[in-house]
Amino acid sequence: MIPDTCKKSRELVGFPGFSRSCIFIERDGMSRLNFTLEKTASGSKARAAHFDTLHGRVHTPVFMPVGTQATVKSQTIESLRSSGARVLLVNTYHLLLRPGPEVFRKLGGIHRFMDWDGPVLTDSGGFQIFSLPHSREMNEEGALFQSYVDGKVHLLSPESSIGMQKAIGSDIMMVLDQCIPSTASYEQAAAAMELTHRWAKRSLTARGDSLQALFGIVQGACHAQLRQESAAFLRELPFDGLAIGGLAVGETHEERYAFTDLTTSHLPEHLPRYLMGVGTPIDLLEAVNSGVDMFDCIIPSQQAQRGLAFTSQGKLQLRRSVYKFSEAPLDSQCDCIACTRYTRAYLHHLAKTEETLGWHLLGLHNMTFYHRLMRGMRESILRDDFVTFYREKKTELLRNDEEHPGKAPKKSKKRSTHLGDYEIISSAQGYSSIRQISSGEVMHSVNDPAEEARRLYVEQSALAARLSDGQTPQELVIWDVGLGAATNAMAALSCAEQVLATTAEAQMRPLRILSFENDLDPLRLAARYPGSFPHLRHPAPGDLLKQQRWTHPSGLIQWELYVGDFLDFLEKSLCPDLIFYDPFSYKTDAGLWTTDVFTRIYAHCQPKTAELYTYTVSTAVRVAMLRAGFWVAEGIGTGPKSATTLAFTRPEGAAQHPSAPRLLGQDWLQKWHRSSSKLPPGLSEAERKEAERAIEGHGQFGNIGDIGE
Repeated sequence: MIPDTCKKSRELVGFPGFSRSCIFIERDGMSRLNFTLEKTASGSKARAAHFDTLHGRVHTPVFMPVGTQATVKSQTIESLRSSGARVLLVNTYHLLLRPGPEVFRKLGGIHRFMDWDGPVLTDSGGFQIFSLPHSREMNEEGALFQSYVDGKVHLLSPESSIGMQKAIGSDIMMVLDQCIPSTASYEQAAAAMELTHRWAKRSLTARGDSLQALFGIVQGACHAQLRQESAAFLRELPFDGLAIGGLAVGETHEERYAFTDLTTSHLPEHLPRYLMGVGTPIDLLEAVNSGVDMFDCIIPSQQAQRGLAFTSQGKLQLRRSVYKFSEAPLDSQCDCIACTRYTRAYLHHLAKTEETLGWHLLGLHNMTFYHRLMRGMRESILRDDFVTFYREKKTELLRNDEEHPGKAPKKSKKRSTHLGDYEIISSAQGYSSIRQISSGEVMHSVNDPAEEARRLYVEQSALAARLSDGQTPQELVIWDVGLGAATNAMAALSCAEQVLATTAEAQMRPLRILSFENDLDPLRLAARYPGSFPHLRHPAPGDLLKQQRWTHPSGLIQWELYVGDFLDFLEKSLCPDLIFYDPFSYKTDAGLWTTDVFTRIYAHCQPKTAELYTYTVSTAVRVAMLRAGFWVAEGIGTGPKSATTLAFTRPEGAAQHPSAPRLLGQDWLQKWHRSSSKLPPGLSEAERKEAERAIEGHGQFGNIGDIGE
């Protein structure tokens, strides 16, 4: 129901299916869409919402198929409806040139022209002008360009763009903007942004009292300050929604994710957010996680023409001969006509012969896949389990990228799964790990690496609660000893980003991660295969490898890399609050598990209360920690591991820890006395006795009742 206070009766001309006296949706004199935010997911910026257009209600997140010239390539209106499409996008630039505004004025607008009764969004033509660098001229007035149809010269200005969109009769119009490469310099990006802002004001004036909604477009390329300035400027104007433009035009995936997330942090909650021209299924998932509501892209149709299908098993290239005799459906979890009536063998045949029917069927399937993905995200947000959906779906959407390449196998090169002394291995459970060839040691050998990092280090240290503690302004410092494939550091970084998404910046405690590693080959190797190591689909690891540091656009999360021997950096580094201690085992990397090393760590942390977390339960390691002065406790089990180890520089650390870990007590001490290898080999008799006295006289054994079990 639309509240009476949000209804106004207005004259409406040129919109088939609406009487001249119609319902015009408006809120407080501003929004023509009556946007309603239904739910924001816990632990994410993902949103479920709805808004009302002149041609019906739209539920978000929503994907809009691209019907550039009043048609979605290879699809009919009926097939679009059957796929789940609710909103279509058409292009002002192309429709201006052919068939022209007079056709739409005579025939009553786009809906009647193409027999589509749902909402339509028109893009302004700015991107198409950007795509014609050699046949257009930009100035304050607009873009002067030569028609590819008849060679005539046209001026596309904010006023003429809005005029054409009015003639088309779309439900949502876009302002004319100047789109430039996302890699443009700061000066170029600033000039384009300022011109876009001036054009935005002119577009609003040109819109007048039209019933069509109008979106502004945030620009600024890959410059955080400009993105913030653009969002701040546009949110003060009476737009019905705001779009993020200037992405998917040259930047990396990681940069796209980072700047999308940055921009949404500066957009108002009460308006829809639209990421223009993006993208792949994983792009959509990441952007919804960052708080985007609307998307468009040609990928579902474009990739179908090339024989590629998005499925619940990952991307499948139907031109591959492996499908020539396959009687299996394209996707057993899909109910579209391509999956329920035809085999992979037939679709392979159509793709190989480049028959139009193959393009149609694969395009229909891809559209259905996209719309089902959007529905799944919306439902998970409303159930408030989007974070779980995100983790599971992220793995699914990345699956088989290497096994099902977009090109025929004979034209592609298989990348090596070896680098230096390391190789990638895959488990029967479906996750991948890095193994050192010379020693045979596997990083995170018995559990899913991402899951182990999350449980052992992030959850056990109560990192999210510490970061959301607005009463502690000092930055929290993590030592990540043994970077490896960056699994632990990225688990901490992801946790911090989730906290930032749900906490006001002023209430979040800053985080600094210091990673120590003497061999970067494991990270370089894993970074080649983001499909096998999903945690690396983020801008941070790439920046870390290139520049030895990464900073979140908010400035609240920093990650620094120290390449070389950890012991050379130990006393020179900031004193940590948390230590994620994850070198190779005592057998392979004995030099980092000695009493001397832990003594240096303990001394450097004084008088601060610091906590050390590690995967090992080795008696020799626990003895080394106790001799160094640490208070040692038993940590949680992870997967097959029954326990891990925690160590505290001060006794109150254990007592105040959120999980109340059990300090090693008399039972452990008695087992240690019976052990045949209770001390490191090579000690003299005097050193052995001194070591035994240090353990037996440790405060956690002598005052066990005071500290608690």
